[in-house]
Amino acid sequence: METHPRNSSFSSCSAYLRALAHTPARVSRRALSVSTSYEEMSRVRAKSGSDMRKTLRWYDLVCFGIGGMVGAGVFVTTGHASRLNAGPAIVISYAIAGLCALLSAFCYTEFAVDMPVAGGAFSYLRVTFGEFAAFLTGSNLIMEYVMSNAAVARGFASYFGTAIGVPTAKWRLKVDGLPDGFNEIDVLAVAVVLVITFVICYSTRESSVVNMILTVLHILFIAFVILMGFWKGDPKNFTEPGDPKNPSGFFPYGAKGVFNGAAMVYLSYIGYDAVSTMAEEVKNPVKDIPIGVSGSVIIVTVLYCLMAASMSMLMPYDMIDAEAPFSGAFSGKSDGWKWVSNVIGVGASFGILTSLLVAMLGQARYMCVIGRSSVVPAWFARVHPKTSTPVNASAFLAFIQSSARKLSQVG
Repeated sequence: METHPRNSSFSSCSAYLRALAHTPARVSRRALSVSTSYEEMSRVRAKSGSDMRKTLRWYDLVCFGIGGMVGAGVFVTTGHASRLNAGPAIVISYAIAGLCALLSAFCYTEFAVDMPVAGGAFSYLRVTFGEFAAFLTGSNLIMEYVMSNAAVARGFASYFGTAIGVPTAKWRLKVDGLPDGFNEIDVLAVAVVLVITFVICYSTRESSVVNMILTVLHILFIAFVILMGFWKGDPKNFTEPGDPKNPSGFFPYGAKGVFNGAAMVYLSYIGYDAVSTMAEEVKNPVKDIPIGVSGSVIIVTVLYCLMAASMSMLMPYDMIDAEAPFSGAFSGKSDGWKWVSNVIGVGASFGILTSLLVAMLGQARYMCVIGRSSVVPAWFARVHPKTSTPVNASAFLAFIQSSARKLSQVG
């Protein structure tokens, strides 16, 4: 492993070409080599130059976890799982999925407490299964974050445009000379990515404050949806379908449907893993990380179960709009409640912003630690001495996301 920038494979073009010539020997030497917790927290971390400032407490992590998990996905997956799989028992499906997410969160917590570094799953695999497994996981995580964040940014533009009544085509810039399907740039989506990048580069502490504000606003919207559902809903919808020909009861598709629904809605819990990448910036990892990671999963599970129950009360499961279950339930009413669907769109926009912010924080820290391992140029590992954040990794990934196909293709 290269331990000094002058000896790095990326120090010059000639050094890189020499390294390529020795690829088979280097792969055989490094593929199964494992690091140790002590090395990750000392020698490897020192490659970033400056340290990431320890400013986060348990409540910051709880809000990061909630913000990362509760995006727009719950407004879609709930409808699909309820109508096609679980019916009113979607409440049980969310509870089962939440339990599975909590057990997984315990694993992340144990690693993060034992080894509070910014690498998350990449670092955990590096000390257990070796560098090759860590490299495969890290590269897949980076690609997942970049492509999904680009899509999420475009999703924000669509939700926000729908909420305020402005077509997304209004803020798309057409570029002549590019093939059809790739010749429109979503200016709002690019702007959102760049603004969030500025925030996360400026300070992790300020990023947490912004996330807290957006998360509280989003939870208020969710509480509004829940209350409206219980107020306007009818308890008989828990057991009676809209069409008598369809299966009835709380478990219309039986236990199999409940577990199939749990598998589908588990996607709504993705995001808590990004919290583990901030372990290096936590003041008291032993206390704060378990409360932050596990607490966020528990809170989100309660919110999801209440949302599922309110949706099940609003409409019979076989009449739910699979694509937009909550907004569809209100837009279909004729007694003056259509405005609620617009409110739901605004709330979903806040959720998209928080999930995007947390994901962009996580991806930058993954890239930073991958740079520390010399798998990519050490430039990505640098931590800015003034902001104590991985500015290089954040800026590079923001550029890639802004250029990604998902930001430029026609909707």
